[in-house]
Parts: sequence; C-alpha cells; structure tokens
Amino acid sequence: MARINKFSITLCALLFTSLSFSHVAHASGQTRHTATHKTHLTKTTERKKKTARKSDSRKTAASKKTHTAVKTAKTRSSRRASVKTASAVSARCTTRKGYKSRCDRPIKTAKLSDLHKARMQKAKTTAMNKLMDQIGKPYHWGGTSPRTGFDCSGLVYYAYKDLVKFHIPRTANEMYHLRDAAPVNRSELQSGDLVFFRTRGRGTADHVGVYLGNGKFIQSPRSGQDIQITSLSEDYWVRHYVGARRVMTPTTIR
Repeated sequence: MARINKFSITLCALLFTSLSFSHVAHASGQTRHTATHKTHLTKTTERKKKTARKSDSRKTAASKKTHTAVKTAKTRSSRRASVKTASAVSARCTTRKGYKSRCDRPIKTAKLSDLHKARMQKAKTTAMNKLMDQIGKPYHWGGTSPRTGFDCSGLVYYAYKDLVKFHIPRTANEMYHLRDAAPVNRSELQSGDLVFFRTRGRGTADHVGVYLGNGKFIQSPRSGQDIQITSLSEDYWVRHYVGARRVMTPTTIR
C-alpha cells in the first residue's frame, strides 16, 4: 500500500512537471512569436518610412528642378526684355579655363542716345546751312546745283543726298511716296521735315519744301522767283497742302 501511494505521488509529480513545462514552453513560444512579429512590424515600418522619405526627397528634388526651371525661364525672359528696353547694354564676359572671367564694360544706352542726338543735330544743322545758303538764288527747272540754281525737288535733293542712308528721289511726287520717310501730322512738324503741296492738280504732290520751324518753310517756288522762306499759314499754301514726311531720324542718318 505504501508503495502504491509512493508511486501515485511520483506519477502526480511527473504529470505536474510535464504540464508546467508544456505551459512554459507554450508561453515561451508565444513570446518568441510576439517578438518576431514586433520585429517584422518594426522592419516594415522602417521600410515604409525609408520609402516615404525617398519619395519625399524625389518630390522635393522634382519641385526644386521645376522651380529652378521656372525661375530660369523668367530670368531669361527678363533678360531678353532688358536687352530691348534697359538703359544699359549688358557687358559681354569671356571665360577661359584657368583664367578669370573678363567682361567688357557695358555701353550705357543713355550715352548712345546722346550720341544719336548729337549726330541728328549735326545732320540737321548741315542740311539747314546748305538750304539757307541758297536763299535768293533763282529758280531753275531741273536744277540740283548751287551753280545753276534749283527747282523745288532739286533743292531738297541737294540738302539731303549726302546725309541719309537711302536714295533721295528726284521729283516731289516720288519723295511724297518714299517708303523710308515716315508720314508726319501737321501738328507734329519738326525742322527738317519735308512739306508737300499740290499746286497744279497733277498727281498726289507736285511741290515740296523743307520745314524750318515756327510755321515757316524754305522753297524754290517757280520760274521767275528766287529761293525763299515762306509762312506755312498763308492761305495759298494752306489750300494746297497735302502732307509731310520725315527723312531724318536716328536710324536714317549716315
């Protein structure tokens, strides 16, 4: 009987130990599974974060490129506009490997404008002096020289032929239709502008003079009269006036 009890006790102890070990093993397995799952989740999260960071980095880089491209386009557009309208011409820079960049000094438009104004004034003064020197000389049909005298268009031809880049025609009607001479309103006349009249009713214009300013123009009127200065407001010339053209501009003078 004592042996049976001892055996029973031993058997119970073994069963208890086995159950405890099984429970511990199961708990340990669950713990390992949980740890593995957590590790997997951590790695997955890190991969997602890395992917997100790469995506953000790419988006940022693309955004920077787009911004840079837009900025570059605006800068180029601004530079093109500046070339046309800025008050100074950009300096030209030359870069050589191993040397410092060398830039030419910019030429300011203001100085260029002053130069054009000076050239314009000089050309106008030359033309006016040539015209004024002919006052009192007789009208001569077909004349283009101070030695022989002038007709109306011959006087204009003589005054401007060496001062402008284009060819001055020989007749008043051709001068009136000259493409290189811009039309001018009567209220905007300047010294040196050509004024045209139709006195005989033939063609668009058959007589031409040169405006001097203050409502006056110089002309070689007709046979029997001398080269003279006349008022543009006289009734006769008002009735026969047909228009004006400007032959002297900064782009047309030599």
